[in-house]
Amino acid sequence: MPIPVRAYAAEASDKPLAPYAFDRRDPGPGDVAIDIQYAGVCHSDLHIVQNDLGNTTYPIVPGHEIAGVVTAVGSDVERFKVGDRVGVGCMVDSCRQCAPCREGEEQFCVPGMTQTYGSPDPKGGAVGQTITQGGYSTAIVVDQDFVVRIPDSLSLDAAAPLLCAGITTYSPLRTWGVGPDSKVAVIGLGGLGHMAVKQAAAMGAEVTVLSTSDRKKADAERMGAKHFLINSDKDAMKAAAEKFDLIINTVSATHEIADHIQLLAKDGTMVMLGLTTEGMPVYAMPLLWRRRRIAGSLIGGIRETQEMLDFCAEHDIACDIELIAPSEINTAYERMKKSDVRYRFVLDMARI
Repeated sequence: MPIPVRAYAAEASDKPLAPYAFDRRDPGPGDVAIDIQYAGVCHSDLHIVQNDLGNTTYPIVPGHEIAGVVTAVGSDVERFKVGDRVGVGCMVDSCRQCAPCREGEEQFCVPGMTQTYGSPDPKGGAVGQTITQGGYSTAIVVDQDFVVRIPDSLSLDAAAPLLCAGITTYSPLRTWGVGPDSKVAVIGLGGLGHMAVKQAAAMGAEVTVLSTSDRKKADAERMGAKHFLINSDKDAMKAAAEKFDLIINTVSATHEIADHIQLLAKDGTMVMLGLTTEGMPVYAMPLLWRRRRIAGSLIGGIRETQEMLDFCAEHDIACDIELIAPSEINTAYERMKKSDVRYRFVLDMARI
């Protein structure tokens, strides 16, 4: 039988999110049905709700940081059982045939991954609808291959944002080989940035936070940062020139990056993680002079997401959260626009 669901959805880009009801598909042989207990609120949710990318289909139920408990499994499911603590991140399927999928990097699926919300939905996860619907809801049904296990030592509410924020920062730290000899800078101490600091510090790196003010300096140091740099301080920026092996740039708005390139050592890389919709000037000479790079990174594959969760459990890492009722989501969006959250909103779906 289809599973009735209560949710919060946006009906249009200029309307607030509001209560919404629909049905999830009856679990098939390879499916896992999940009671969603907590759903993280990501800045990309706001972009999609506002149609900033110009491709949103309404109504849309956002949410791709999902933590909950298994309520049913299909006949072919062997990895999960009823009562397991599980999570779902930014994708719920992929082609599984292309090279990235075979390599365990389903996020780079050539035909395109099926995102947790807003993607064409060939499986009819939301009954009678053509697109996937996300985690601002009370239940979801997902193919077992796109479900991960949340270790018992992680609380479900603080673990939920790891399914996007956590893997988005963990993947580039691993890809660029961060370890005890690494010098890492993190631009922006928000939902992504605070995870990058915690994870890089746990990997043994010397971490510096770059911000526009010192109001989060104490937080940065508590999370493991050794240094804090105000990026409008020209003398301090000059003193930090050519210092960093890796810069994790988490800012999700248009901002100046050309001067920050000078902070990279030879062969250093700035990895862009924030979803920006406008171009930002970069000049060739600073790149050429030290063989520097600007790169991008997109979440991580399912295997790496499980690795990240296990790493966070081992090192006692979780997101700093503000737990709210789903009815507070529109206020949360307004606060998020002002960077007024330390450091991730999480919806308590029991309060819907």
